Amino acid sequence: MKANIGDTERVIRVIIGLALLSLLFILEGNASYWGLVGLIPLGTAAIRWCPLWVLLGINTCPAEQRPH
Repeated sequence: MKANIGDTERVIRVIIGLALLSLLFILEGNASYWGLVGLIPLGTAAIRWCPLWVLLGINTCPAEQRPH
């Protein structure tokens, strides 16, 4: 897997992931489980690879940061 997430997008994904995870504590009942969706952007930020970006042909990682 080649990295396809740049540094700026990685930070944005972490912020969005943490915001979504906070729904676990804010919402009540079964609706709070929507906060688990926040694990997806956190996971993709951690591994620097997004399968959706592969399907759409998007790559925000600069060439000099990509592992060979």
